Amino acid sequence: MTHSEAAMLRMQNISKIYRTELIETYALRELSLEVKEGEFVAVSGPSGSGKTTFLNIAGLLETFDTGTYELDGRDVSRLSDDARSRIRNEKIGFIFQSFNLIPDLDIFDNVDVPLRYRRMKAAERRKRIESSLELVGLAARMKHLPSQLSGGQQQRVAIARAIAGDPALILADEPTGNLDSLMARQIMDLLEKINGMGTTVVLVTHDAELARRAERNIHIVDGVVLDSPSQAHSPQPRAESAAD
Repeated sequence: MTHSEAAMLRMQNISKIYRTELIETYALRELSLEVKEGEFVAVSGPSGSGKTTFLNIAGLLETFDTGTYELDGRDVSRLSDDARSRIRNEKIGFIFQSFNLIPDLDIFDNVDVPLRYRRMKAAERRKRIESSLELVGLAARMKHLPSQLSGGQQQRVAIARAIAGDPALILADEPTGNLDSLMARQIMDLLEKINGMGTTVVLVTHDAELARRAERNIHIVDGVVLDSPSQAHSPQPRAESAAD
């Protein structure tokens, strides 16, 4: 799809250091990257490379030591916890490997949880919940509990929960990690459909086949990001690196 020139996510020289009394460990080392509005980007790399730290910072779940981060045109580098929570709830949808559904709530109420934090009126919430469950093909199951659904269906509920708030950005952390290959492809089809409707998607995955389905594949190795220029349909392929 055609992308805006505006950046949805721009990180410049981000470093994240974990310190103990004896050692400093760089999870990210002057990492720089940009994701345009409407892009579908896969982030891959070996275990321990910094992918999850990157995703947590992108999702305003974790702070960082140096550098700047702009989300949808706003500098979010040094916000208070409350401000970060508010922006996270309004702008970002999360999809996790483990689904993170609440077992004693039915599907409708699981999707409703993040909307309640936004003090949305009940009628508006219902409309959003029903339309998002319709999109993922589970409108007929909205009164089922998570335990009554397959793993693939539970992940589709998690996607419905992520998109019900109409986020500008979806962050997906190994969303197919607990699924078989058929279900994994169905989840990727769904993410591509959501991206086609205009939502920016950043997918963290170790699965090379899934990564190839994204428009652009960013590799993180030892806390430094490198774009891969190998995909022919990648918009404006370029290499970005940070000082090691």
